[in-house]
Amino acid sequence: MIESAQIGELDKEYGHLFEIDANLDRLVRRIELLSYINPLNIEKEKQRFFSSKYTAEPNFKYPKLKFDPYKLHRLFYSQRLERIKDEKIRQLYQEVIYHYSNMIQCIETIGKGRKFYYNSLRVYGTPMERDVQNARYILHFEDEPASLDMEKVYTAEEARDYFEDYAKHYDFPLNIKFSTHIAAEAMVSNSSQSLLIKKHIKFSKNQLLTLANHEIGIHLVTTFNGQLQPLKIFSNGLPKNVETQEGLAVFSEYMGGALTLKRLKELAYRVLAADSLIKGYSFADTFDLIHGQYKLNRDEAFSITLRAHRGGGFTKDRLYLSGLRKIYKRYQNEESLDMLLSGKVALADEEMIRYLRTKGLAAPIAHKSLSFQQKLNTNPTLDFILNNLK
Repeated sequence: MIESAQIGELDKEYGHLFEIDANLDRLVRRIELLSYINPLNIEKEKQRFFSSKYTAEPNFKYPKLKFDPYKLHRLFYSQRLERIKDEKIRQLYQEVIYHYSNMIQCIETIGKGRKFYYNSLRVYGTPMERDVQNARYILHFEDEPASLDMEKVYTAEEARDYFEDYAKHYDFPLNIKFSTHIAAEAMVSNSSQSLLIKKHIKFSKNQLLTLANHEIGIHLVTTFNGQLQPLKIFSNGLPKNVETQEGLAVFSEYMGGALTLKRLKELAYRVLAADSLIKGYSFADTFDLIHGQYKLNRDEAFSITLRAHRGGGFTKDRLYLSGLRKIYKRYQNEESLDMLLSGKVALADEEMIRYLRTKGLAAPIAHKSLSFQQKLNTNPTLDFILNNLK
């Protein structure tokens, strides 16, 4: 954390930078994509899809926008970046504005079919052939025997108690809210610094450990580390940070002893679902691929298909597996991961973070991920698979 006296000195030299950074912070708070991308009528459409024998295309409804996209674009591009004298930092903020502008276009086209899909591609990309091959490779392995840890017996309220207990390892507040409108079992809302738990579902013991390591151990750690940085862009997110952040989060599951072959297969199915979008698959086609061909049970197949098709084609899920592969490789090479916990940052940002540190504009992390110290993975099959990903 930067001391207040240092901030005063920095303010003299970088006053225009801090002003622009603060302006962007106010604007970005309105555009958290994940608060708009999850349909409001998931359960109703799920039942309709199942009743139709998996043929009726779901008709998802989405939250209404709480901002005017055109006005917000204009406010982003009205920032006077020429006032930032440091060329490297000015270039960074230009890329940040382009990134947020793309995000606005994503949000304003949610539910508009291919329009949204093409905007999603600009932000998240599409799986490479290597990613698809890695996914198929993972799916060749035989399932592990069922264990009691995988039985879904814990209520959402019990999950809350578990997460509150887990969060005692960290010295930041844990704000938990229940939600009926999220596609995942739990997720972090960066803007409200909250952990959202899906209501009316049951959790397994392994799932609770997985979510604790993933959501609290990485997503909240990077949220609170980002808030302690002098520049708000660390908290709001640098461009293309999702692959690194989700890679770290799944790696945290691995290091915390929570990652299973079943979970790794789930990430593989997500890659295949994302890949099906570029092939022009409908919702029913993708579901048939996952449920009909790969024989995943229908509830899980629906969830994976939903995650890929929501909004009109959302490719974010393809990044979990490639992110894990890159982070695992870093770990194998014994390279530190601490700088990647500085906020919502990407592997490609490390050089820039080092540069900002030399200027006093970035600070070392205050919160570390518990699982990185624990190193609890004992599954040789997972090590074999991760070592052989291309």
